[in-house]
Amino acid sequence: MRDKPARPPAILLGADTPIGLTIIRDLGEHGVPIHAVARSRSGIGLYSKWTTRGYVRPHDDDATIELLNRIAAEQGARYLLGVSERDLLFIRAAADMGRLIGLRALVPPAAQLAIVTDKGETYAVAREAGVPVPATWQPQDGSVVEKIPEELTFPCILKWSNSESVGRELSKCGLDFLKSEYCYERPALERALARYAPIGRYPLVQAFCPGYGLGHMIFVDRGEVLLRLQHRRISEWPPEGGASTVCETLPLSLNVELFAKSEALLRRIGWEGAAMVEYRLDPSTGRAALMEINGRFWGSLPLAYHAGVPFAWYTYAVLGLGVRPEPTPYRAGISCRYMIPETRRILTLLRQHGRTQNRELSFSLVGEVLEYIRRFFSPKSRYFVFTFRDPGPFCADMAFVIRKAVSRSLGLLRRSDGEYGDRDKQRRSSRAGT
Repeated sequence: MRDKPARPPAILLGADTPIGLTIIRDLGEHGVPIHAVARSRSGIGLYSKWTTRGYVRPHDDDATIELLNRIAAEQGARYLLGVSERDLLFIRAAADMGRLIGLRALVPPAAQLAIVTDKGETYAVAREAGVPVPATWQPQDGSVVEKIPEELTFPCILKWSNSESVGRELSKCGLDFLKSEYCYERPALERALARYAPIGRYPLVQAFCPGYGLGHMIFVDRGEVLLRLQHRRISEWPPEGGASTVCETLPLSLNVELFAKSEALLRRIGWEGAAMVEYRLDPSTGRAALMEINGRFWGSLPLAYHAGVPFAWYTYAVLGLGVRPEPTPYRAGISCRYMIPETRRILTLLRQHGRTQNRELSFSLVGEVLEYIRRFFSPKSRYFVFTFRDPGPFCADMAFVIRKAVSRSLGLLRRSDGEYGDRDKQRRSSRAGT
């Protein structure tokens, strides 16, 4: 492999997931020394051969900023990247308050982040840009049961407009955070909304959009699109809709008009850097509906990496160094699998005989299992974690999975022994009393 020129080191906050691992690999292969920060020692990005040094993130935000500044001072790191929405907001706030010393935050400005992290704001801008959005109702404060629109169609899906802002309020009231919830009739919707009366805030109620997930990955610099990639979701975890577990690149010759609208939407927001505009597309009607804009690095980023579209490298080069690398075409038909959740998905479908929470979906169990096996032998299959060039994260991930399974089994065994011990004590006590 040809040696890459030495470049200023960068810090990645969020080396725990395949997204962070992909950023590390992308930057490392372009000659960027990476200092990776994870929430625990099980963060798989810490075990990449491209990681110069790994760190465990402190629980306290102030201590985290101290750690970042110390890495910058001692290791000469100049750029800071993040993965999760929460970390982007954290980094942006620290940078705007002047708390990062010698570090340039390669994250979007606060105004743009505020739009893409709030679905209500996103849909408002999308309508202005002519981007199709699903029929959506936002319940307001007060009693909402009587205010449910008569024209609301079922099934519908409940989603929080801004998940970051509501999580703590739900926790204080002992309520679980549900990323999405399906309601198939009005009484079920009434019960679901009544659950949130204690906090006085309610999720969006959105019409169900049939079809599959379609993603437009885009990199924008001063209004000009430098990178484009189109992909579709083949399967998700949970099966009725969630994170992508198998995805595939599509040629840019498809959905040309819709892709142009995605670009126009990002320009209207004033976006700078990488983003993914996500839709549901019904192949039977050709109708699409916007789901969200991922202003952070997204779950299917490993697919872009394997297809040859370096979003992390462009973030560093364009936003950091101020240079524009020469783009290269990507290959359509490349698929990427997230093996652990995809395996969990198949096992769930087998246990539930193909039934899911979403009654609109049906799965052929034989077809799903055969496809799961076939992909192991396809020359176009790639993986979220495993690569021959960098096997360390996969080995570490498997070790942590096995250790967790053994620990869980031992815990069940101890509880079982405790129950038998209690029963023995009860029997001895009973015999002693007779």
